[in-house]
Amino acid sequence: MSDAERKQSPLRIYVAGHRGMVGSAIVRQLQTRDDCTVLTRSHAQLDLVSQAEVQAFFADERIDQVYLAAAKVGGILANNSYPAEFIYENLMMECNVIDAAHRAGVQKLLFLGSSCIYPRDVAQPMREDALLTGVLEPTNEPYAIAKIAGIKLCESYNRQYGRDYRSVMPTNLYGPNDNFHPENSHVIPAMMRRFHEAVQSRAEEVVIWGTGTPMREFLHVDDMAAASVHVMNLADSSYRANTQTMLSHINVGTGVDCTIRELAQTLAKVTGFTGRLVFDTSKPDGTPRKLMDVSRLKGLGWMATIALEDGLRDAYRWFLDHQEQFRG
Repeated sequence: MSDAERKQSPLRIYVAGHRGMVGSAIVRQLQTRDDCTVLTRSHAQLDLVSQAEVQAFFADERIDQVYLAAAKVGGILANNSYPAEFIYENLMMECNVIDAAHRAGVQKLLFLGSSCIYPRDVAQPMREDALLTGVLEPTNEPYAIAKIAGIKLCESYNRQYGRDYRSVMPTNLYGPNDNFHPENSHVIPAMMRRFHEAVQSRAEEVVIWGTGTPMREFLHVDDMAAASVHVMNLADSSYRANTQTMLSHINVGTGVDCTIRELAQTLAKVTGFTGRLVFDTSKPDGTPRKLMDVSRLKGLGWMATIALEDGLRDAYRWFLDHQEQFRG
């Protein structure tokens, strides 16, 4: 195929991690376009921890762009129980995909990280330049270090080989394909399931851990996908004007937070729970506040559009349609 023919043909875009919450949202976003073909592979088809498999895949598939959303993820218990797997598997996946993309001549790649890359005691809201300025939260340090390494891998291939590999760091995400496991899920799916079950059992109260005063920021995963596609397709001049060579990652969030109490009240409204909210102050609150500074992303022309209550209603509809898979 000539260069002219290749320019006219649809972009071949590989989404790594397409079955996860973020990866599936990126696939949905890309499928609304008529200028690209989306490539996906299940774990059974392609083990991203295997360097040989990943190199062969990229050598065969003539890929134009990569969204690297694949990751080994979990809550505090999983991170504490399996730190070796969390650092090893995440490092291997990103090393294999980023290097194979480079070797196959892929010029554009977007790496998806996490807000846990920032120090435990970072000033709020969290700015991109807070990276590597302090001690990480011990409970997820291995995962965070792997994500920091992913940012630096992208920056290093850019510096040495002139690649255009970009990184985005999302705040707390929720939405379709979230994990609603009763023990391993994050705050929104855990609370949503608890409220739903309270409605089903006609319970008079729902117990919430802590005082309800900590503040958290939440972003619907469809907004995250839209931001990812926006950042991937920014003109190089615009991207470079708003980032630095060795501080190139971009926070993605709403720039707005709410208390856990306000979140619980909204979830009660969304699920139809009319009983009492009881806050168990014997349980830990965690960090008082976690909010992303999204001024860099705003300067690049993107802002979140899905309000929290609207997003929670969408997530609850998805849960109701798929609740059979969460039973037991």
